[in-house]
Amino acid sequence: MKKWLKFSLSSLLIVILLFSVAACNKGTGTEKLEKVRLAEVTRSIFYAPEYVALAKGFFEEEGLDVELTTTFGGDKTMTALLSGGTDIALVGSETSIYVYAQGANDPVINFAQLTQTDGTFLVSREKIDNFSWDLLKGSTFLGQRTGGMPQMVGEFVLKMHGIDPHQDLNLIQNIDFANIATAFGSGTGDFVQLFEPQASIFEKEGKGHIVASFGTESGHVPYTTFMTKESYMKENKEIVEKFTRAIYKAQQWVSAHSSEEIAEAIQSFFPDTDMEIMVMVVDRYKEQGSFATDPILDEEEWNNLQDIMKEAGELPQEVTHETLVNTEIAEEISKK
Repeated sequence: MKKWLKFSLSSLLIVILLFSVAACNKGTGTEKLEKVRLAEVTRSIFYAPEYVALAKGFFEEEGLDVELTTTFGGDKTMTALLSGGTDIALVGSETSIYVYAQGANDPVINFAQLTQTDGTFLVSREKIDNFSWDLLKGSTFLGQRTGGMPQMVGEFVLKMHGIDPHQDLNLIQNIDFANIATAFGSGTGDFVQLFEPQASIFEKEGKGHIVASFGTESGHVPYTTFMTKESYMKENKEIVEKFTRAIYKAQQWVSAHSSEEIAEAIQSFFPDTDMEIMVMVVDRYKEQGSFATDPILDEEEWNNLQDIMKEAGELPQEVTHETLVNTEIAEEISKK
């Protein structure tokens, strides 16, 4: 009897120990997380939902350990993706068209949209109370890199307002993306096309004044999307589904929360940016509908993208929506 009792107590202790270990493992869940390498084209408040997904643990909830790297430039981001240096890239959809036009055997597929407008603003050196686009004629305009979405959207909007960017302006395009704001701040140009938060920082410091939004003027376009190689999607469909689900959760969270709450959630990604500026920037992007509320990149947006590229003379060939965009996962997740 004593032997049986001793055996039972020992067995009970073992069972309790096993359950305790299992409970601890279940609580952390770290041993089950699948690693996903994500490269973003730049670090920008424009990508707030991405940072919310990371900060709020939405990726972990889906069983993913997402490692974020900033690659600074569309060409570098796409090189990292094509060479296998990253699994998923956040970059402008135009890059997938460029890769496809070069005859890629393993095309890059857009599967989840993050932003749905241009993210740049027109900043004037002088304060203008009654702005009109024709005021740019004859001015020195500090534009963005040729072939990139900011420059193509910029030219598209200027032409909409009857301005030929190569005839009516002194157009400067030979300054590296990272140095455009510095060049304007040091006195180059009457107008500049800038992303946030730099546009708002200049305004706060009295170095410039935001007079128009290229995002509002150009309408919906798949400005930045999550994409991956076709082979990766086929081999890792479940990971792509989990990733998209986490992004959708973040998009819904951003849609439902205030600019102050969003700024607080993503503050750790912008330690050197003043909170007041962050709130201002998030509010501006929310107001003009820059943050997509679901990950679906629809055909109308895709066609608008190609119209903008064509107008800029940068569309190597027309590519159908179904060729480089997969909406099946995004649509299924959005319905649920």
